[in-house]
Amino acid sequence: MVFIDLDPDRSAQAVCEVYHLGLVPYPRAWQWQQQLLALHRQQPQPDRLLLLQHPPVYTLGQGASLAHLRLAPENLPYPLIRTERGGEVTHHCPGQLVGYPILNLQRHRPDLHWYLRQLEEVVILTLSQIGVAAHRRPGLTGVWLQDCKLAAIGIKVSRWVTMHGFALNVTCDLEGFGAIVPCGLHQGRVGCLAEFCPGLTVDQVRPMVVAYFAQVFNLRIHYPQIAPWSDQSPGQHRDYNTAIAPAPPGGRGYGSEDRAATGPSVLDWPGPSVETPPQP
Repeated sequence: MVFIDLDPDRSAQAVCEVYHLGLVPYPRAWQWQQQLLALHRQQPQPDRLLLLQHPPVYTLGQGASLAHLRLAPENLPYPLIRTERGGEVTHHCPGQLVGYPILNLQRHRPDLHWYLRQLEEVVILTLSQIGVAAHRRPGLTGVWLQDCKLAAIGIKVSRWVTMHGFALNVTCDLEGFGAIVPCGLHQGRVGCLAEFCPGLTVDQVRPMVVAYFAQVFNLRIHYPQIAPWSDQSPGQHRDYNTAIAPAPPGGRGYGSEDRAATGPSVLDWPGPSVETPPQP
């Protein structure tokens, strides 16, 4: 079932700030999300959508299993970072359009499964615009074309404010996915839009994602000139370590199979405070 709430009264639409951020190291974008989440705890904030790409990196959900790595962590070709999102291991790389909505679901609908279906709908409508008849798969989260997974979704929600989000493979090199079992799924394969729409670029897909995001969530888009976060990022990825640390506190993370993520954090990026999400 598709859940879409559209309000015909444009004056009733809330504002969503959209940021086109280019190629951003994962720890930096993670820190920005944490800062935006913290702002929601201080005073009311507008909804926001961060759109970007990442240098090659692997990320684990909060309770993700290392069994879905095909190589030992130290032999992976790119850094491995455990986050507080839901879902299993995934891969980010250039050519993949990543969207991080920072939304207050109290303004929309405080229902995690509804929110996941809405994110899927944004991607499905975007792909329909370019002639790709993408679909959901029963019991799973993400967007597919036949047996090919084109978009992965993993979220974190704290006090009904969201972070993390979706990753749509547009023109990315899929070789990095070979070192993992993406999202812990052994059926099907990971694909990208370039296989079905040669010549398509991230720059062409991005405005369609924004338009359908606004439609599905009934939002009015605004492009601010100044970002609301401070850039205290560690910059480029460093190597991971294997120190065992407690799982990030608070909130709920949902991803590949709509399961609550629990369990200890095993692999953590050893940078500054970006490692630890803000307290709920």
